[in-house]
Amino acid sequence: MSQLSQQAPQYIRDIAPYKAGKPVSQVARELGLNPQTIIKLASNENPLGPGEKARQAISVALNDLGRYPDSNGFELKHTLSELLLVQPQQITLGNGSNDILELVAKAFLSHGTQAVFSQYAFAVYGLATQACGAECNVVPANNYGHDLPAFLKAINSKTRVVYLANPNNPTGTFINPQDIQHFLKQVPPTVVVVLDEAYTEYLTPGQQYNSIAWIEQYPNLLVTRSFSKAHGLAGLRVGYGVSSVEITDLLNRVRQPFNVNAVALAAAQASLSDDFFLQKTYALNRNGLLQLQAGLDAEKLQYIPSSGNFILFKVGENQDDGMKLFFALQELGVIVRPVASYDLGQWIRVSIGLEEENAQFLKALPIALKKVRA
Repeated sequence: MSQLSQQAPQYIRDIAPYKAGKPVSQVARELGLNPQTIIKLASNENPLGPGEKARQAISVALNDLGRYPDSNGFELKHTLSELLLVQPQQITLGNGSNDILELVAKAFLSHGTQAVFSQYAFAVYGLATQACGAECNVVPANNYGHDLPAFLKAINSKTRVVYLANPNNPTGTFINPQDIQHFLKQVPPTVVVVLDEAYTEYLTPGQQYNSIAWIEQYPNLLVTRSFSKAHGLAGLRVGYGVSSVEITDLLNRVRQPFNVNAVALAAAQASLSDDFFLQKTYALNRNGLLQLQAGLDAEKLQYIPSSGNFILFKVGENQDDGMKLFFALQELGVIVRPVASYDLGQWIRVSIGLEEENAQFLKALPIALKKVRA
């Protein structure tokens, strides 16, 4: 280790960098494949891309790129406040909802404090916590999902933040909203509860609930949402958090002044009114889930029922089986997501794509499985 590296705090040097899904261009270069034949089902993106209203707004916004964006995102906040029935002062805009998760850590975590989150939960919870020199209090999962009674036992005098994901990534598990409300009643009011709802648009009608309405009763609740998934704006990086005015004020103290670009602001605002596109996205995802489940059933592979736009399935009993399948599928032009970094080395996560992309994955799957089992 160089003397320069030694100048960084140990808690920074201990961080394992986040590994995103491989882009098509990288796989094409590494394996000498035609990028036109490769499909990417690794990053839970919307295979439709942005909706028509967002595309039109992007086109208009391109004409004014010489100007800084509105640092406070007035127009987008105004639209969100009317839609969600909250004050604009309760909304924090972020460079993806990932940004909001990190702002919470910056505002509330420091050395000697801790964040509580679940085993098999989104990796950024741990990364954001470590980056602040705080401790990660990881609660063992219950059937690959959140164990809320165990969360309550894990909360102690050092706890400042609790991260919940609903649905959860990478497992796709769903927490009953009544269980969340029961949990909130018992959490100390000094602990910020972050309810990460990046995949909420994919919930079935029977699962849908209004967590924003809970904030008035629980001022320590912060709800985060994203435009990267159902809205198809992953490349623009825009998300938001809704909380009490007090929490929002603290987040804005650590937020960078131009953290959301002008194109993202315009596209997100337009996308909020594109109900037709969101309904099309939902239908595509539900049909795609059924398509992949049928294919996994045909291969007699175990999977976790998902409430998101992806599905986690078990490849085999060996800890390296997931990586083996990842590489075997990659050679066939199919990019999926290994999840060994989540201590799920036997599993693979695959995102829902277009019908033909799902079919290409299912066609390649038995061929790749033979290589893994050889």
